[in-house]
Amino acid sequence: MKFYIKDKIYEFENPVVMGILNVTPDSFSDGGKYNSLDKALLHVDEMIRNGANIIDVGGESTRPGAEPVSLEEEIDRVFPVIEKIKKEFDVLVSIDTYKSKVADICLNQAGADIVNDISGLRFDSNMINVVRDSEVSVIVMHIKGTPKDMQKEPYYNDVVKELVDYFEERMNYLINNGIDKKRIIIDPGIGFGKRLEDNVNIIKNIKRFKELELPVLIGLSRKSFLGMITGEKDAYNREPETIVANIISFINGADIIRVHDVKNFIKSIRIVKELL
Repeated sequence: MKFYIKDKIYEFENPVVMGILNVTPDSFSDGGKYNSLDKALLHVDEMIRNGANIIDVGGESTRPGAEPVSLEEEIDRVFPVIEKIKKEFDVLVSIDTYKSKVADICLNQAGADIVNDISGLRFDSNMINVVRDSEVSVIVMHIKGTPKDMQKEPYYNDVVKELVDYFEERMNYLINNGIDKKRIIIDPGIGFGKRLEDNVNIIKNIKRFKELELPVLIGLSRKSFLGMITGEKDAYNREPETIVANIISFINGADIIRVHDVKNFIKSIRIVKELL
């Protein structure tokens, strides 16, 4: 898979592995574990050594029911971490934000390479300009509602069709506003305003999204729908469920897999590729 970032092309073997770095006190699985610069950098070093291609840095929890944080607080959390990562490591960094000011500063001052926007560039009208002018790759996710209310009785008549239609509209919007299609990546937003059956249908039908001829990212690591299936209530203990679901997502066509545990996912994918 190729990433187009300014005048450079980065190419990786599928699946591309995106390691999660939450510099937040309240993320659902690892909140508070990496919200100091030293701890964050140690974890980044570990993820890179284990095979991560991208480090996804987030400074605001988007778990169900999460309250938004201020612009200033989010910048204070993510900017020094991204700046240090880009100075000390040779790795792509994505900034996980829906705020254009955060994206702008992280891209153009800290050196981030990718914008990962849970809102699909819908929450902040200036995000389209920041992405276009920065000439980076952008991950367009689907969410129903906002993190605060997204799990309050979400409903779809046909979740796959509705998401395909959504991504087609988003793709056309970005292209019509000067963003090259080759820079666009889509993320169906597992767990973001979805019921158990919706998440299951999305994973089973990843090939439907591939019909748009865009790379597909799947981010399901340790999420609650896995626990609904197995009964595991502790997010940290859902790693076996995560590995299996990610392997199936890869087999079904996912190009990028977003994970907490890079090491064990990489090991599992090596086995899958050998046996397929």
